[in-house]
Amino acid sequence: MSLDHKIAEVRALLDSVQRDYAPATFACSFGAEDMVLMDLIAQHYPGITVFTLDTGRLPEETYSLMRDVADRYGIHVPVYFPEPAAVEAYVAQNGPNGFYDSVDLRKKCCHIRKVEPLKRALRGKRAWITGLRRDQAPTRKELAVSEFDAGNGLQKISPLLDWSLSDVWAYIKQFNVPYSALHDRGYTSIGCAPCTRAITPGEEVRAGRWWWEDPEIRECGLQPDKRRVTSTVLAAGADRASGQGKGSKGVEEEEHGALAGAARETIRIDQ
Repeated sequence: MSLDHKIAEVRALLDSVQRDYAPATFACSFGAEDMVLMDLIAQHYPGITVFTLDTGRLPEETYSLMRDVADRYGIHVPVYFPEPAAVEAYVAQNGPNGFYDSVDLRKKCCHIRKVEPLKRALRGKRAWITGLRRDQAPTRKELAVSEFDAGNGLQKISPLLDWSLSDVWAYIKQFNVPYSALHDRGYTSIGCAPCTRAITPGEEVRAGRWWWEDPEIRECGLQPDKRRVTSTVLAAGADRASGQGKGSKGVEEEEHGALAGAARETIRIDQ
């Protein structure tokens, strides 16, 4: 499929989002994928708002790109920050870089700095748009272009889900879209400064995010790991089919609990 065809598909999807899911909003992290969507939304979709999250630990290059976006598109992007009291309590208990000490502490930091502000940003919206791509990480392979986000209570739209990284950069070059200077220094995925590094040849796109952790669990909490939700539901269904020596009521209660737990995963499990 040509790039022009892929762009047309994204435009058709964004047309339907603006029409059918108002008010809709775009969560922009200023990565390469998000700059493709920023270019399209800022120019063609006045009914879709844009916002970003400032964790307080972003690299300077991200702030520079924010200024470039304001100059290029003439738009103001609202910024959502973490609650100061929550950050202060975390740092007091774990130190400023406690996220290196364990996965739980890293996810707690992400929850304070990203998940909670996201929930505030999405309040009152019917859909949110992301720059996720299926081949970015193992945790994203089972995502859908449009799916209900149970954790946040609205539709989640990922227009670039089936784009390749080459497609993203072809668009950026063709339309002269501004992008982070970090990309030219080997950063393929950009988050908080202390949790992001450049990658080496042959590494996956998101290998530089939380690089000290198992790649199978590298998410921040903004996006659910659909594999774990699916396996939980399938296991519950298998137990119901076999009975496992329990009465049907007991199995149904366990399945209900597994499904509820799966829904909760969309809140606390990891992009």
